[in-house]
Amino acid sequence: MHRSLLVLLIQLLSVLVSANIQSGRRTNGGIHVPIFRKESPRSLLKNRGELSSAIGLGDYFDVTYHVLVTIGNTSIPLVLDTGSSDLWAISDACDSESCTTDVSLYPRTNFTSTGLEAKLLYGDSQSATYALGTIGQDTVSLAGLHLDGQYFASIDETNTSVLDTGAAGIFGLGFPGNSFIWSDVFFNKHPSLSQRRRSDEPPASSRRRQGSFGTHFLPPVFPIIANRIGSQRRQSYSNSSAAARTSVITDSYASMGPFVTRLVANAELNAPMFTVTLQRNTIARGGNVGQLSIGELPAGVKNETLTWVPIRSYSSEEGGLAGPTDSPNEKYPINWEIFIDAVYLDGQKLNRSSLASSDIAVSGLIDTGNSLIRGPSDIIDAIHTQLGGTEFSCSTPHILAFQIGGKMFPIDPRDFIVQAFADNVDICAANIAATDTPVLGDGGPLYSWCLGDPFLKSVLSAFHYGNLSYPSTDSPRIGLLSTVPDDASDKLIEAVMAASDSGNLYGTAESAPTGLPVVGSTNSLGVPKVAETQTSTSSNGDVVSFNQIQGWLALLLVTGLVFLRP
Repeated sequence: MHRSLLVLLIQLLSVLVSANIQSGRRTNGGIHVPIFRKESPRSLLKNRGELSSAIGLGDYFDVTYHVLVTIGNTSIPLVLDTGSSDLWAISDACDSESCTTDVSLYPRTNFTSTGLEAKLLYGDSQSATYALGTIGQDTVSLAGLHLDGQYFASIDETNTSVLDTGAAGIFGLGFPGNSFIWSDVFFNKHPSLSQRRRSDEPPASSRRRQGSFGTHFLPPVFPIIANRIGSQRRQSYSNSSAAARTSVITDSYASMGPFVTRLVANAELNAPMFTVTLQRNTIARGGNVGQLSIGELPAGVKNETLTWVPIRSYSSEEGGLAGPTDSPNEKYPINWEIFIDAVYLDGQKLNRSSLASSDIAVSGLIDTGNSLIRGPSDIIDAIHTQLGGTEFSCSTPHILAFQIGGKMFPIDPRDFIVQAFADNVDICAANIAATDTPVLGDGGPLYSWCLGDPFLKSVLSAFHYGNLSYPSTDSPRIGLLSTVPDDASDKLIEAVMAASDSGNLYGTAESAPTGLPVVGSTNSLGVPKVAETQTSTSSNGDVVSFNQIQGWLALLLVTGLVFLRP
């Protein structure tokens, strides 16, 4: 990648970065994400039930969303990722060209190394990226929530271009069983429970990501626990030994698990959940405010207004954990994966994919770390056919909708499209791509859809971990609330018309703030919204072009994922 393009990117971002924040607030119960408070850990624990904070999310052209996390004494913007479970940050020990940045890096002053190597692999066999470093511990703070001795990876070498989007790592919000870091730490402390080491090479059965416009951070090996201890389908362990291992594993989450699941396992939160709303910074700025809330729903949003659906659980035969001795029928989740009733385009129900076995219930991964909607290749082809091709008129609204829990969840037509060519607002493409087909018995995940940021910008999504040890007592689930306005199609047409003079659709980037997002209004269900904008101007009054940046991204997209340096 040419250095001149990086310079242009940095200059453009310096104009675009916004500090639209307001001071924090407190309410009773819950924890919204983070205002950097100076309370001692003792006072935080004492008053935990009364604390509530909120933070806005940074947004890099709707490709990645960032949240500020304090590691040690340094606030670091990290990509918010519900599709993975690990926390890692690029350290100041990284001296490669890819680590030249103005973004805050992790200083290893207080880093306590475990001596374990961190080798995190992303992408697929054709567009593989990596992050290498060391697993260790430091204090991590999020929204005034403070955990000492949090395990994470300090990255010293990477070929990802995560820094170019204004972030310095990943903040995974998935379940512990899908965490490489937890897995390595746990089995290092309990070597007798490990039947085989994790391979650094993706197995043949791993789910591969197709190279296309978009991002995804889910590592290729799945699931973590099954790759270490083996499922009962593959191993000849007794039921009692498998059950005993499960109890030791789930007990470890309180001390070794990812940040939020440690809070859940230690009963620190008002409720074992977090909520996400994503802002729109392309086509027309607006929609929901970008915000992460931990421990409860945002103020004004009522639980009964959401459609709650269960998370897919995996049996031991499917690669999940066996039930513990005192509850042998337990089944555990691995990803934020929910079932999908049907898929519609412009009101027409699409056929179910013929590629996957009919014995596999259709499901989708809810993934903030993916900038696309990914689905079965035959259904993606059918969508393109119905659209008249891979390119179509920007000003013709199309609505892709998913029926989940008996309710329709449409994608706002402004989030369904991306401008196809610079200086041309007539031709657009869809934010969709094909993904791999799930196969029963291959040890991989069973979802056939990945509902990324285009979907998540159109909903309020609540992620309820439930009981991590005994899911049957408090089941993991996701709650969804559609936030697409009735006049969304008209607003798309208005946005395209407003961009006709500049020749490019609106686009902007904003850094992760330290406080609350600016709220323009709330909708009838209490969801905070931002004031809508269709044009963006820099300090000298020039219209900012999304495709100026998109052209730079295209250099990376030729070979696959955005987070790949050629």
